[in-house]
Amino acid sequence: MKTKKEQVLDNGIISGVIWQQLLLYFFPLLFGTFFQQLYNTVDAVIVGRFVSKEALAAVGGSSATLVNLYVGFFIGMSSGATVIIAQFYGAGRKEEVSRSVHTAIAMAIAGGVLFMLAGFITAPWAIHMMKTPTDTVAGSVLYLRIYFCGMIPNLVYNVGAGILRAVGDSKRPLYVLIISCFANIVLDMFFVLQMHMGIAGVAIATILCQMISALLVMGILMRSEDCYRLVLRKIRIDTDMLGKIIHIGLPSGIQSMMYTISNLLIQASINGFQTDAVSAWAAYGKIDSVYWMIISSLGISITTFVGQNYGAGRYARVRKSVRQCFGISVAFTVSLSTVLMLYGQYLYVLFTTDKSVMKIGTEMMHYLVPFYITYIGIEMFSGALRGMGDSIVPMALTIGGVCVLRVLWILTAVPVNHQITTVIASYPITWSITSILFFVYYEWFVRRHRIK
Repeated sequence: MKTKKEQVLDNGIISGVIWQQLLLYFFPLLFGTFFQQLYNTVDAVIVGRFVSKEALAAVGGSSATLVNLYVGFFIGMSSGATVIIAQFYGAGRKEEVSRSVHTAIAMAIAGGVLFMLAGFITAPWAIHMMKTPTDTVAGSVLYLRIYFCGMIPNLVYNVGAGILRAVGDSKRPLYVLIISCFANIVLDMFFVLQMHMGIAGVAIATILCQMISALLVMGILMRSEDCYRLVLRKIRIDTDMLGKIIHIGLPSGIQSMMYTISNLLIQASINGFQTDAVSAWAAYGKIDSVYWMIISSLGISITTFVGQNYGAGRYARVRKSVRQCFGISVAFTVSLSTVLMLYGQYLYVLFTTDKSVMKIGTEMMHYLVPFYITYIGIEMFSGALRGMGDSIVPMALTIGGVCVLRVLWILTAVPVNHQITTVIASYPITWSITSILFFVYYEWFVRRHRIK
């Protein structure tokens, strides 16, 4: 019988050809992210084509940004659990893996209750604060309030999937999302096309499918024979383990929240150009999400690879995995950017037939897509640093380089030149500066800690 250490080695993350193992881990993760994103994209397609452009703006505009604020914060928090579990699993420390798994699930349940109440209560105030166009306010509030009723299963799924990915399993979270995503498409069409429930219908379909995802991932964890097996009676907060999770996860959560707050300010600025611009930005956000699915999946991949190899003391593989994942990121970014610049405008027909909305959206795309490559350093180096347990400085770099600079740009440049391109120029400017800062700090960190 193999020892625990030998079983860990078999997962390929701390053995084998790095770029091959990265891709084997990355593709299921990418497809899983794709199907997760498809939840909201299908919502936008259904309401945009079969309800109205106001409904599209309500589902994909201010409400989507607010959802990202809450969910992004918790996913950032739960990344602490992912890193801790990856490090313990890579080191073969079974008891610590089990304690961290049960603490993470307990944290997801408690966080779901808190966010559900907070989101439901503050939805009207938040929508009005973002200067949402009057004709989309009611729909935005309705969508948000229904969506937040499903926060517990939403967070439980995300934490459960994070646990599986931390131990090198990116395939089963994919299978869960494929099932729930197709269920979402069927339910969307039923509630909107058959029941004529509009915005409420897509929101209800989404939370029902999040419940399916949570139940499936819980079932996978409960049936496992490995040290990350979930036992319901053991779900509780271990204060020592929670402290470790928060130490790594809280800075990541704050980083995500500050990032989204800066995007809220941008959304509020876009809202000042009225419904056509808001609808175009909402549609572009769904098309644009293809790139963010790729780059965020690569970021999760490098965090897991670095976490397990760092925990196992394989420092040479840490550096090699970062370099090779960076190269893979460049290849994907250049390829996708080329495709979107040449053919991306045709994708808008999925969301709307309004010519004005399509024209504005295409202009947004052609302005931003060439700058995707400037973002790579942020995702790769911050992911690697989190994998090694350093999340404080990445948080500070992101808050300063992305959030603060972006806010200053919106407050100073946009009033002088009140154009949509001035608003969205904040993205490439802050991406470039922050990527450089991350590169400098990463090189200093690995030299200081002698990670060669």
